[in-house]
Amino acid sequence: MTSLPVLGAAMPLDALETHRDWIIDAQRDLELQDFITADVLNGDWMPLVERARGLLDGYSGRLGIHGPFWGLSLANPDADVRALVTRRMEQGLAVCEALGATQMVIHSPYTTWMYNNLDNAKNGRRDVVDLVHATLDPVIARAESIGVTMVLENIEDKDPDARCELARSFDSAAVKVSIDTGHAHYAHGTTMAPPVDYYVHRAGDLLEHIHLQDADGYADRHWAIGKGTVNWPAVFSALAQLTSKPRLIMELRDKSGIRPSADYLRGLGLAE
Repeated sequence: MTSLPVLGAAMPLDALETHRDWIIDAQRDLELQDFITADVLNGDWMPLVERARGLLDGYSGRLGIHGPFWGLSLANPDADVRALVTRRMEQGLAVCEALGATQMVIHSPYTTWMYNNLDNAKNGRRDVVDLVHATLDPVIARAESIGVTMVLENIEDKDPDARCELARSFDSAAVKVSIDTGHAHYAHGTTMAPPVDYYVHRAGDLLEHIHLQDADGYADRHWAIGKGTVNWPAVFSALAQLTSKPRLIMELRDKSGIRPSADYLRGLGLAE
């Protein structure tokens, strides 16, 4: 029996039609991508939930969703806009409850501009934390009550620690950390951030989710694993030191690359 970590994947329901057996046979972690947009969340999304339930008959793995993020900053200083972001988070949690999903990916508020300017204001760092609390505090109790963990994914984050400190500030099991390998690799290659494995080390056991994608250090490629320049042995060596057992979710632009990516990592002896 192998002791290698088992890979999961992110996909919409249309792709799940194709990859269903691969997911269910090994009860792999799954992240559904159908509940991101305002059009879906403001409409009748229950038919999508029913379709997911049908496709996932026999599934007992860890199920999550990617939460809404387009145009939604968790640290928006405009109270009216912030109320909309809170509403979107509530809608995402409602989807999780209907699906039985236990994790929702949300986006870090930290930008490259912030990295260079937060200490250029008297209370810059505290202000960001306070704004995110104003956005998320109203939904934390619901997340806790339905057993959903919201994981903060790095986007432009140059500083691996700021997002972790933000997650800790909630003092709640419902707020943890995610890493996107391609985003971290972009930040490393373009903004002189640390390499991807450092993000893993810095997150430690706060890390409960990871988006695995390959990239070139210049853009957010979401290439199949092995097509870019991410140092995968270093990443998986860092992951092996954790006890939090983060969900290893391949998030690829071309879903046909899911199985070849798994084969690539298996060939390196890093994952199944």
